[in-house]
Amino acid sequence: MKNILYTLFTLFLISSSTTETVRDAKQETSHPKIYPDYVDVTIPVNIAPLNFCMADEKALLIDAVVADNQGNSLHSQGDEALDFDIDDWHQILDNNRGKKLTVTVSAKYEDGWHTYRPFSILVSNDSIDYGICYRLIEPGYEVWSKMGIYERDLSSFDERALIENTQFEGCVNCHSFNRGNSADMSIHVRGPHGATLLRSNGGDFTAYNTKTAETLGLCVYPYWHPSGRYIAYSTNATSQVFHGSDRNRVEVFDTASDLQVYDVEKNTLLLSPHLRNDSIYETYPAFSVDGRSLYFCAARAIPENSLKLDSIRYNLCRIDFDPSTGSFGTRIDTIVYAEGKNKSISFPRPSYDGRFLCYTLSDYGQFSIWHHEADLYLLNMSTGESKPMTGANSDDTESFHNWSTNSRWLVFSSRRDDGLFTRPYFCHVDAKGVVSKAFMLPQRNPRRFYSERFLSFNVPDFVISPIQFNTHKACRIINNETRKRFEKVDKGI
Repeated sequence: MKNILYTLFTLFLISSSTTETVRDAKQETSHPKIYPDYVDVTIPVNIAPLNFCMADEKALLIDAVVADNQGNSLHSQGDEALDFDIDDWHQILDNNRGKKLTVTVSAKYEDGWHTYRPFSILVSNDSIDYGICYRLIEPGYEVWSKMGIYERDLSSFDERALIENTQFEGCVNCHSFNRGNSADMSIHVRGPHGATLLRSNGGDFTAYNTKTAETLGLCVYPYWHPSGRYIAYSTNATSQVFHGSDRNRVEVFDTASDLQVYDVEKNTLLLSPHLRNDSIYETYPAFSVDGRSLYFCAARAIPENSLKLDSIRYNLCRIDFDPSTGSFGTRIDTIVYAEGKNKSISFPRPSYDGRFLCYTLSDYGQFSIWHHEADLYLLNMSTGESKPMTGANSDDTESFHNWSTNSRWLVFSSRRDDGLFTRPYFCHVDAKGVVSKAFMLPQRNPRRFYSERFLSFNVPDFVISPIQFNTHKACRIINNETRKRFEKVDKGI
């Protein structure tokens, strides 16, 4: 009886793993239309398998062979999506660093098999960081239920929640690391238990109340100084309106905003009169790679109660910063004058090698994630020339971008998939600023994952290793009413 059962089980395994032979296929001259679109992309050598489906959803079976020029190949077949063996996938990528792989796709429809024109995937010599961290949130405007901060291993499909708002009353948003190192980490919490959770040098989290009598509100939009000693923040008085007849559904805008820098060692908030001008909106700070400059976005303030929001246009600016003294310069330099082209800049992010600065360009305002015309631009720091990142951009929103620690990869949020949800995309940027075609974050079953998960990926950022995060301890800190305050506010000159 045992032998019979074993035989039946063996036959089941064989039948379940058997693939159908592609035969009598009609040869198509076009590339396959697949979801996600991985045709002719450049990928890191350590990325998870690029599983995909046919875009039309009518295929009965999909078959793919990934081959190199040495005669090695990788095969997968599925009725809904491909599912490449993860170990074999990483092996063929590792063996083909700096080379192209050829992908041949066949799909079976009611009229039989169709084999499409092969396409290439370039395996870059440049690896990507361990993972990314992001917020998952419903794409609402004023109402939301579940949200959280999550970590994803980029070499696999493993995702874990760091903290979710079901564990406390409120929401989590601004999260930041010092160049991908979670030893220096900041998370902002809003709601009844609002606080900024902050740790440095791998220590324990401390809950801060960052509101002072001298500032507009809580400190948000954090950016770490490369030394880990300072964090740049903005304080923003924010409002929201809905468009009556516009492609963009909602407008989030500042009625006032200033910049400040927090000295972690001295527990002191550093202010400058040049960054607290009532006639100027200052927001989105970012330190330069050497830590001696602070970049930010600045716009002329509009009259109080004015709704001429399409007249608010931000330029890219900078001010000197001396990390040895924690002091600011006295001159504001305009790096990119977007206002002169009736455009607006948001979210400046310098690459860590100092070559480039990436920003979002939209028609107006500073909350570009809700602007469908928003595109990514690359500023060459040596020449001062700005160019659109054509390979990364689409006909819909691109924003909320961050650099990998080797400055060769960019992750950003895009609405190109359906115009509603933001999803993470990656592109390669070489040392000359050449931008590759962007590709979506791989999933084991991409169609099922993205169609059944009605959540937007918000502010993705790279991390160099698994984040050390004690969820229960963090929630206890949040639910506890104890908050640390700044010992001193240095108003500068």
